[in-house]
Amino acid sequence: MATAAVKEYPFKWEGVDKKGNRIKGQSIGPNADHIKLYLRKQGINPIAVRKASTLFSKGKGTIESIDIAVFSRQMSTMLSSGVPLVQALEIIGRGHDKPAMGEMIMGIKTHIEGGSSFSEALGKYPLYFDDLFVNLVDAGERSGALETLLDKIATYKEKTEALKKKVKKALTYPIAVLVVAFIVTGILLYFVVPQFQDLFQGFGADLPAFTQMVINLSKWMQANGIQMVFVIGASIAGFIALKKRSEKFRRILDRVSLKIPIVGDILHKSAVARFARTLSTMFAAGVPLVEAMDSVAKAAGNIVYTEAIHTMRDQVATGQQLQLTMEQSGMFPNMATQMVAIGEESGSLDAMCAKVADFYEAEVDNLVDNLTALMEPFIMSVLGVLVGGLVVAMYLPIFKMGQAI
Repeated sequence: MATAAVKEYPFKWEGVDKKGNRIKGQSIGPNADHIKLYLRKQGINPIAVRKASTLFSKGKGTIESIDIAVFSRQMSTMLSSGVPLVQALEIIGRGHDKPAMGEMIMGIKTHIEGGSSFSEALGKYPLYFDDLFVNLVDAGERSGALETLLDKIATYKEKTEALKKKVKKALTYPIAVLVVAFIVTGILLYFVVPQFQDLFQGFGADLPAFTQMVINLSKWMQANGIQMVFVIGASIAGFIALKKRSEKFRRILDRVSLKIPIVGDILHKSAVARFARTLSTMFAAGVPLVEAMDSVAKAAGNIVYTEAIHTMRDQVATGQQLQLTMEQSGMFPNMATQMVAIGEESGSLDAMCAKVADFYEAEVDNLVDNLTALMEPFIMSVLGVLVGGLVVAMYLPIFKMGQAI
């Protein structure tokens, strides 16, 4: 299993090799002394070692989940082709388009050359390689089938990332459009409507009620607009901070989100798909069921499901069948529990869970498409009411003047 994570930093160094040539390079380690020790082991006499910019410095980009999935696929392909582990890391790290990712891969290579196993080296970067990833790599090293396990990890990462994108699309698309609509409406009320207000003052007649209401709203925006922006910004910041720090608040949010029409169904089925996909990957790697359930719980993506899976793990540890614990939790659809039951009886739990994951991932895809189709007319209606209503309100007095003439 992986050792405790140690914080790593990139260091630039200069040194002299065995032939007396002056060379430069960059390595990752916890401190400068560690880098110097590593260089001496490689036959390099260090002259200067200084801390470089972090992995997230400007121009280097940030490491994303999809980068880890691609890295897994590349490593699986190279190891299957007979390329040694260290050489594979060297090739991928040196040739990576994203400097941040390249630096991390070279850091992993450094740790392996220093005597760490691949899983231990990965465990030193917990932000990018979670317990599931490290445990699967450890199982692959122990069984001598590292390339096969990396292939399974790559498939798992690709599938889960695709699922996350679908759910994110379902949740962010309508919100983003509506936020833009409200921002445009605010700009119109704050900057454009006052121009019409000055024009209407010269009419010398009472304005239509709808127009007067919009003008009054515009006056309120001018008087309180800046304060309102600060209140909204502070509310969003407070919400994000509370969500990060309070598990109780996250539990309430996750529980409420599961009950939202359509969106709740998407979240339910995506959690079932993650459960099945993770369990299939872990079980196929030979990880014992009870141990696998810990990683499955962390990958659920919803605290309600995480707690339910933890309860299921405790029940499985006492000898109960997984299918019975799923039924007792009340969180899993009948189709999923029946497929798991068949897998347990036939000894092909990993294959059955993979089929369950495929089915519910397709279900999520269909639900996202349906939600998008349903939201489009709703969004157009909201845009029409907000923007179109303002336009009508501003031109209504002019239309009335035309009729009077």
